[in-house]
Amino acid sequence: MTETIINLDTLNPIEFFGVNNRKLDILRKKFPLLKILSRGTQLKLSGAPEQVESAKEKIDLIVQYMERNGDLSENYFEQILGGDDAETIDNFVDKNPNDILVFGPNGKTVRARTANQKRMVQAADSNDIVFAIGPAGTGKTYTAVAIAVRALKNKLVKKIILTRPAVEAGESLGFLPGDLKEKIDPYLRPLYDALDDMIPADKLGYYMSTRTIEIAPLAYMRGRTLDNAFIILDEAQNANDLQLKMFLTRIGANAKAIITGDPTQVDLPKNQRSGLDKAIRILQNINGIAHIELDEEDVVRHRLVKAIIKAYDKEYHKEMQS
Repeated sequence: MTETIINLDTLNPIEFFGVNNRKLDILRKKFPLLKILSRGTQLKLSGAPEQVESAKEKIDLIVQYMERNGDLSENYFEQILGGDDAETIDNFVDKNPNDILVFGPNGKTVRARTANQKRMVQAADSNDIVFAIGPAGTGKTYTAVAIAVRALKNKLVKKIILTRPAVEAGESLGFLPGDLKEKIDPYLRPLYDALDDMIPADKLGYYMSTRTIEIAPLAYMRGRTLDNAFIILDEAQNANDLQLKMFLTRIGANAKAIITGDPTQVDLPKNQRSGLDKAIRILQNINGIAHIELDEEDVVRHRLVKAIIKAYDKEYHKEMQS
């Protein structure tokens, strides 16, 4: 038998133990073989040495997180206690706090996870326009949205504008039933999903209602001048030459833009060519425009996605050479 005392005097005890000690109850359920007592700002653990050490490691992680970020939901409190793999723990407690882009709902951290995602963040910090090119699953859209949300929260911009070519619906969108929102939502869903991870639902609703955050198809950017905004063009491989030029010339004073795309997944009709490759080629030597390539090493989805991307990429290059 061994015992240890953990001091929690840097935290609000109610935030750590939870309302009516609900988080303390979670802790006791996770470590049923330990005797766990709380007194004021102290937590006493008694039991087998390996059990005490395991519980202490998890509690130290929670304390580290809460010291930096404040409250932690019961759900994430339980996840940290139950998470044994490094990725689960790193999702909440980052070894390099500078990698954190946004603190999402319930205290979850959103950060650049791979080397190329970090390069993307650095490029956006030092350039006004960034092209982020790579296959599906490399986190280019998610990272771009996180960078934009960070800029909004830090008051570097006044609004975020997220746009995509609504290729599958046709840019006119006229033949689909319903109002504009009902027509375009299916094609813009990935952008909504990313925002849901980063902004609490009530605040996101407010931002959308006040147009602080705006999501619209690319066709609706025509004729506008976008000042004091962070603009993201997603799935840019589905924009033709004229559309990409139109988008790039909308950028106004104190504005930044990230253009993401995957040249191997063009959904345009056969009589239209993607304008993405041309835009990258003719703009590559302009100061203030950066180009980041992401690849299968940046994939953060299922482990098989990397192998799938490699196979398709190999076939794509074969077709391009033939």
